[in-house]
Amino acid sequence: MFASIASAMVFGAEGFPIHVEVQISKGLPGFKMVGRPDETTREARDRARAALQSSGVDWPSANITVNLAPSSDRKSGSGLDLALAVGVLVATETIPAEAVEGIAFVAELGLDGSLRPVAGVVPMVGVLGELDVVVPVRSAVDAQVAALGRVRPIATLSELLDVLVLQAPWPDHDIVERPSDPAPPEPDLADVHGQPLARHALEIAAAGGHHTLFIGPPGAGKTMLAARLPGLLPELERTRALEATMVHSAAGAVLPPGGLIQRPPYRAPHHSTSAIALVGGGSHTLRPGEISMAHCGVLFLDELAEFAPSVLDGLRQPLEQRIVTVDRAQLHAVLPADFLLVAAMNPCPCGGGPPGNCVCGDAVLHRYARRVSGPLLDRFDLRVNVHRPAVDDLLANEPGEPSAVVAERVEAARDLAWQRQGGLNSSLSAPQLETVARLVPAAQTQLRAEMEQGRLSGRGYHRVRRVARTIADLRGDETDSVGEADIVLALRFRATLAAALRTGRAA
Repeated sequence: MFASIASAMVFGAEGFPIHVEVQISKGLPGFKMVGRPDETTREARDRARAALQSSGVDWPSANITVNLAPSSDRKSGSGLDLALAVGVLVATETIPAEAVEGIAFVAELGLDGSLRPVAGVVPMVGVLGELDVVVPVRSAVDAQVAALGRVRPIATLSELLDVLVLQAPWPDHDIVERPSDPAPPEPDLADVHGQPLARHALEIAAAGGHHTLFIGPPGAGKTMLAARLPGLLPELERTRALEATMVHSAAGAVLPPGGLIQRPPYRAPHHSTSAIALVGGGSHTLRPGEISMAHCGVLFLDELAEFAPSVLDGLRQPLEQRIVTVDRAQLHAVLPADFLLVAAMNPCPCGGGPPGNCVCGDAVLHRYARRVSGPLLDRFDLRVNVHRPAVDDLLANEPGEPSAVVAERVEAARDLAWQRQGGLNSSLSAPQLETVARLVPAAQTQLRAEMEQGRLSGRGYHRVRRVARTIADLRGDETDSVGEADIVLALRFRATLAAALRTGRAA
């Protein structure tokens, strides 16, 4: 007697369809599971047996062989529990085979027969096509985000048996959005007093998707500025929102009440974060790291120079390719990592202090600067010196320009870029730059001088042109060229780290 039950598992940030094949044959009672299951998946036998007994069904006294197909991929997690239990019942003809046609099963089983949620239900359901999917009631909202077929929420295994064995109607569970505390209001740029240059840089970063580094003494407002960047970004369109939701679901994060992440994520890991926690991976299972959790949103690294250099260097490939390739001896995964990187650091180990009070010598400053590698630094389009606010600005207590006003300009500039080249300016290729960001002669002269003096690499040359294109877009310039003033401002935002640190110490 044989049964094949459709299910799915999550690997990295993607779902993969799985068929739980169950064969029951004569011989000594026993159970064997093949198909590269991990320890958690092997334990499904005990959970399924206890759940069936709690539901009034005896576990068959026979030789049971279970294959998790395809057998070449490693299986992990408890999401195959329900499919295993249903497969055993179909193989023993307790459930007619036609009753499970066109249905997939994704749930963990409790020993009392209850169906429990599992991490990654959104990507799992997303790969099952038009199959109907049986999920726990608490997973129904998330499952509906990606389901093409009908979502069948079930509370207990006995409830499911009534439907499949007795042909009872599917239970009509109310699918209610998860209750949540009222979300705190997003930080507003109106709270930032003064800082015209840093505010302008933040607007450019939001409009063009440009990676940004803030350098300044403690209390200058670097973290405050970075926290207000997500409020300048528009809501995610459906495809991007689904991508972000799948990553968060695969990582086991709590999704919004409606199931779909619509606002750009904002992640701010501590500087003690390990390389695996930042990039993603694991010894037995591959899970998204912080840079994948920031997919379609913002990754903020405060105290950049305090991160381990080896951890920071793990950002270099994702910043260029917008994906993370994680390889282990027997595991391989590609995780999404299209994020906007914003970082902040002090100008020196002592923080700079009041002007002229820095106690760090040149040797100390040199060692401090070396903690951020040149290749990583070269990937920051904007390097902004943030000075302490002027006393008059603080005492005047006049609000700055609010985020809503700046967000309108950002959205207009983004719309202009999408209509022109179908993407943000940070993604412009070299051939595209020659078409949509041609240099006027004076601008060409400026860039040539920078490159001849060794202050601009080949990568930096293209990044400066992309930033200049964004600056022109924020002005509403719809021509296919950028002027000298745009290039000069873009170059001003690309100071060398040594110069930026010296300026920050003098702030």
